[in-house]
Amino acid sequence: MSRYRDLLITDGDFTLNSGHEPKRCTDRVSITQDCAHALLESGLLTRLVAERSRTLRADLLMQVTLLLEEDERLIPGTVLVSEETPKRLWVTAQPYDFDRIEMSPRYDEQTRD
Repeated sequence: MSRYRDLLITDGDFTLNSGHEPKRCTDRVSITQDCAHALLESGLLTRLVAERSRTLRADLLMQVTLLLEEDERLIPGTVLVSEETPKRLWVTAQPYDFDRIEMSPRYDEQTRD
């Protein structure tokens, strides 16, 4: 039985099944998706796009880490955030009850209107 359930979001929209109903996701996928949405909604990724100072970028990356560490489903101290490219993060964390989660949110797309 699943502990966490959610609707699956892909590219900012509901993922639909063959009957045009929203697909569901559970547990590890749900946690990963929630963490990605928390990052997008925080505005920290948008600030990373504009920031050129290495020191201030490092501060923003620390804020991202602290934000994710607030999730009660993740083991404190296991969140690792690094810049894969100047416009993409690589984030890993260890949930209490599931395998390690990994995500790579692009934040250049978050600034488009």
